Amino acid sequence: MPIRTIILWLWQSSRDNRLQTILNTAIGLLEVAVSLASVWAVQRAVDIAAHSREGDLILAVAIMALLVLGNFALAMASVWVRNILGIRAQNRMRQKLLSRILRSEWQGREAMHTGDVLNRLEQDVTSVVNFVAETLPNALSVVALFVGAFCYLFSMDHTLAILVVVIFPIFLILSKFYVKKMRKLAMDVRRSDSIVQSTMQESVQNRLLVKTLEGEDTVVGKLDGQQRELQRKVVKKTKFSLFSNLMVNTGFACGYLLAFAWSAIRMSAGALTYGGMTAFLQLVNKIQNPARDIAKLAPQFVQVLTAAERLMTLENVPQEEQGEPMKIKAPCGVMINNVTYAYSDDPQHPVINNLTYDFKPGTCTAIIGETGAGKTTLLRMILSLVQPDSGHIYIYNKEKKIEATPQTRCNIIYVPQGNTMLSGTIRDNLLLGDTNATDEQMYQALETACADFVKELPNGLDTEFSEQGGGMSEGQAQRVCIARALLRQCPLMILDEATSALDPQTEQHLLRNLLADASHTVIFITHRPAVLKYCSASLNLRKA
Repeated sequence: MPIRTIILWLWQSSRDNRLQTILNTAIGLLEVAVSLASVWAVQRAVDIAAHSREGDLILAVAIMALLVLGNFALAMASVWVRNILGIRAQNRMRQKLLSRILRSEWQGREAMHTGDVLNRLEQDVTSVVNFVAETLPNALSVVALFVGAFCYLFSMDHTLAILVVVIFPIFLILSKFYVKKMRKLAMDVRRSDSIVQSTMQESVQNRLLVKTLEGEDTVVGKLDGQQRELQRKVVKKTKFSLFSNLMVNTGFACGYLLAFAWSAIRMSAGALTYGGMTAFLQLVNKIQNPARDIAKLAPQFVQVLTAAERLMTLENVPQEEQGEPMKIKAPCGVMINNVTYAYSDDPQHPVINNLTYDFKPGTCTAIIGETGAGKTTLLRMILSLVQPDSGHIYIYNKEKKIEATPQTRCNIIYVPQGNTMLSGTIRDNLLLGDTNATDEQMYQALETACADFVKELPNGLDTEFSEQGGGMSEGQAQRVCIARALLRQCPLMILDEATSALDPQTEQHLLRNLLADASHTVIFITHRPAVLKYCSASLNLRKA
């Protein structure tokens, strides 16, 4: 992306960090004032001790002590602002980005791996917040220290001040080449780092599969290759950085030696006092150190450009249509009217082609068909996770008919296939279905879902499990997920192979419970004969 576009995004993103930025700037400028005052205090104390000027030595030392204490206080304030306000700023940005991700359009076939997304939310957010809230205020302080020290030195010796800073414009000229090269190297490193994190995340999440396939060596070998590639890119980036730093530091070292020789010659000629020479060398450091820090801004600038560009890509995912929920009274149905849908990577071969069907209010319908016939895709269109390429989907009752949108999702209970338990307590999981559900309502939903076993657990609803319900059987986890969905209390119920892990007796009991309420319109995706027996209609999908 163009640098100008990224900088504009950084400015807009800094709105939530303005307080931290202002405080860091104020603290930095005060540190500059204390630093320059310390130069004056040391020069004055040395000259008084050497009898080069009149004054009270004890008072001079006391002033130095006060300035040292002031510097300590400012350093403590800086740490407080960085740690307390810094984590708040990072939390706000992560929360904002996560909110956008969760509210984005369902891609079906996601472009970014979840490991890459997490890598951006962690490392890239930290880089951006630190740059905006800390690095930029520090840069202002560095510039102020550079200007202040130069003016102080210039008032003492015009020639030396000019000689010390004459090399600085050269670095500014070379920085353009440096930023361009370093930006490419940094982006390569960040991409490789995301690949490594993605592999580790997938391997840990699917360790049971890896173990049963005896694929430990294969997975570790794959990670080793990716880490070697990351290491190669880090080495390449580090070599370039070290060479650049060597050139910069060589120039500054020459400048310091020149200043030392110049001040020594002047002092030996009697044109400079001991205190004056001390001030000279301190001021040269206070000119060169800011100049060196300004030179270091280049890699930090490259890093934040890379991080910001990755976050902008994350943020630019199309957002799902937002609005007030549109509820319809039960019983209601779903009408599919001449719907066609094809995935973007294969637009010439629709998954669903010119489908028309009416899931009538109060009915129980089984969607059956071979793998790849579009069963799950049809459910996603009913849920408005994806939109038809042509045709319409309506949710209707006797009174009205409205087109399916994200705002009609409030009418649907959906239980996806597989284990969708989250880490935490059973209560935490159930409250996702209804944040205001009482214990009585939760136990009622569990009873309907044949998940009475929760009552027998030592901690009941507050029993804690690891991710994907670790500690439960697949059948138990599936029933808790159904109970969670039932708490939504919606007229349309969609179950995608939701009873696949249940034994026949439990499955039949569950189906009787679910279908006891005639106000529900139920849609099953299933291959289970027991489910088909309970359905009043079926829709057989075939590959288009």
